Amino acid sequence: MSKTRRSFSASEKLSIINEADQFGITATLRKHNLSPSVFRRWRDSFNAGGVANLQSYFKQRNPEVEALEEQIRVLKNIVAKQSIELEFKTELLKKSQFHDQRRSK
Repeated sequence: MSKTRRSFSASEKLSIINEADQFGITATLRKHNLSPSVFRRWRDSFNAGGVANLQSYFKQRNPEVEALEEQIRVLKNIVAKQSIELEFKTELLKKSQFHDQRRSK
């Protein structure tokens, strides 16, 4: 079994349930690499409330939103680095002005 979590749409779950009815549960589960407990949960959900119960519990994330969030994260890092750099340069400027004043006296 792979370690990544797969997600199935309601229509995919329904087609797997129908395929299991036609060709047998064991063969279908092997073909789709599913555990019997997952299939049983899908089938029980379908029998209890139809296709509406086969909807995923988790909302699918929009790739555009993820890309924009990544871009925001990168830009925030850039701003943070520039802020630190500006603060450092300001402190150096204050110190150099202080030393210049002491030398001129």
